[in-house]
Amino acid sequence: MRTKDSATVPTPIPVADTAPGPGLWLASLGVLVFSFTLPGTVFALEGLDPYLVGIGRAAAATVLAGIALLAAGAGPPRRGQWAALAVAGGGVVFGFPVLSTLALDHGASAAHAAVVTGLLPAATAVCGVLRAGERPSGAFWLACAAGAACVTGFGLLRGAGRLTAADLLLFAALASAAIGYTEGGRLARDMPGWRVISWALVLCAPVTVPATAWLLVTTGPDWTGRAALGFGYVAVFSAYLGFFAWYEGLARAGIARASQVQLAQPVLTLLWSGILLFERIDAATALAAVAVLVCVALTQRTRVRRDQPEAPRPPG
Repeated sequence: MRTKDSATVPTPIPVADTAPGPGLWLASLGVLVFSFTLPGTVFALEGLDPYLVGIGRAAAATVLAGIALLAAGAGPPRRGQWAALAVAGGGVVFGFPVLSTLALDHGASAAHAAVVTGLLPAATAVCGVLRAGERPSGAFWLACAAGAACVTGFGLLRGAGRLTAADLLLFAALASAAIGYTEGGRLARDMPGWRVISWALVLCAPVTVPATAWLLVTTGPDWTGRAALGFGYVAVFSAYLGFFAWYEGLARAGIARASQVQLAQPVLTLLWSGILLFERIDAATALAAVAVLVCVALTQRTRVRRDQPEAPRPPG
């Protein structure tokens, strides 16, 4: 029988899941989506201008973002969140897409680009320390450094150690992505990850949409089947849907820890490059894959402390 006391017990308020397990699964899903980005970009470059690929994919994704925000009846971000959204947009809407596309257009193969941007997890971990109040343990940094060393050594074995214009563009791209990932991950502690990338795209729309329209008119795109497929993938998945899982994973598992899952991305990209682009996959690739995956496992067994405990995130 229901008593008066039991009737007055308040309903528990749902609390955002901050356990690393679900967060790492979400981050891994994001990495899987992003691992097809470079091969997709190579496809798109077969018929499209590099700036159209880099900027146009954000403009196309903005349409999806606008529809999603309207359908969900999402209110605008708080005043204090707009600056972080601008930084996130600068990194993941402009910086990485444009710079990585230009690097591929300057002669870097998808495999070469995958090796160089394999340093992205280490860069993201550093940004997490500087901006997100995270304090990884010494063991975490050792595992992270080992992963970065594996990626760098693999690049040297494949001849990626010589700095070229493409390499410089790729280094700038990974720095942009690390900053954008960190700011987006911080924002995803206060709002769902899909809203973070949606508002970042909408905020950048006054630049991306007119620029895309101008590029469509002036560059004479050749919409071959492979070019359209590649552009469609980087627009729908790389520029938008992949961030649903990625930003949620960063927020739940912690930016420093979740970012290390991305150490597996170069190996996955090399695999897809071999299958889709017929690039040669040798024994060194298989060895690097094992070494990188071991480093990923080690980072997940170390402690990452946050300076302040997280407040529950509003649902929705």
